[in-house]
Amino acid sequence: MYTTTISKRWGGVLCLLLMAGCVPKQEAEPERLFAVPANFPQPVYALDKNQITSAGVLLGRTLFNDSNLSRDGSIACSECHQQAYAFTHHQHDLSHGIDNRLGERNSLPLQNLAWSTQFFWDGGVHDLDLTPITAIENPLEMDETTTNVVQKLRNNPKYPPMFKAAFGTDEVSGTRFLQALSQFMLTLVSANSRYDKWVRKEPGGMLTPDEQAGLAVFRTKCSGCHAGELFTDNSFRNNGLYIQGSRDLGRARVTERAEDRYKFKVPSLRNVEKTLPYMHDGRFYSLSAVLDYYAGNVQNTENLDPLLKQNGRLGIALTDVEKQQIIAFLKTLTDEEFLKNPQFN
Repeated sequence: MYTTTISKRWGGVLCLLLMAGCVPKQEAEPERLFAVPANFPQPVYALDKNQITSAGVLLGRTLFNDSNLSRDGSIACSECHQQAYAFTHHQHDLSHGIDNRLGERNSLPLQNLAWSTQFFWDGGVHDLDLTPITAIENPLEMDETTTNVVQKLRNNPKYPPMFKAAFGTDEVSGTRFLQALSQFMLTLVSANSRYDKWVRKEPGGMLTPDEQAGLAVFRTKCSGCHAGELFTDNSFRNNGLYIQGSRDLGRARVTERAEDRYKFKVPSLRNVEKTLPYMHDGRFYSLSAVLDYYAGNVQNTENLDPLLKQNGRLGIALTDVEKQQIIAFLKTLTDEEFLKNPQFN
């Protein structure tokens, strides 16, 4: 009886094992931390020099949200770069930094950074790895030194193990600190808007006739600057804003060339519905206001871009219907998956 019971028991186990052996082995898919969307060009960031790992991204995300990067521990990167608004400082025309000091420019979105070689409105930084230094050491933003930040991280027992997981040893260095932040920022890829799915012919990729009409108008009248699938040609242009306030010279601050006065980086329009206010000084709080400006208020200022001064006319000729169609199209660039992805917060 006992032998029979044992035989049945092990026979059942053997059967289960054999059944398990018959089931095709299901291999876990490798974690996709970064991928080039099918409708995007190849990235320009040197990914081979700072390979993205899950531990590196986790460390970068932790640092991004750590207010100890500022002088008094009050301001983290995420303060001015909020995910729900494409990592901008929502509703702030100019960002507010440490001690509630007012910054000089509107916060640009953080998205698709692997496709950019010049950062900030004036292109003052040419390497993504170096961008955090600008915010950390700016007295109007975080007012700290990178050296102090690294020392704080060394003194925090949480960080050495995280650096070891990301880079192999627990050495906390400035280079590793910046590379980890880059690894996290590189994962901020926005490419799943309704427009993207429409382009790639994926489920959910529907555009209404009005949105398609808006796309046609956009391609005719706006894509000279907001070009390609990134919706920016990454150039610097003077778009004829009325010069006011601080008389920000834009790109000329970096190049010190007169021909660059009042030129600013052409921003991407991805998630533009969520990134208000608009322009380098956040002067416009709606897309309607932006289009009204281009249609009727462009100023013939120094170095005005030639695209805004054609055939003796300033600005872009747009009817009210065309403006509404363009806005309808621009809203298809909103990427809800990106704005709500829990891996980013």
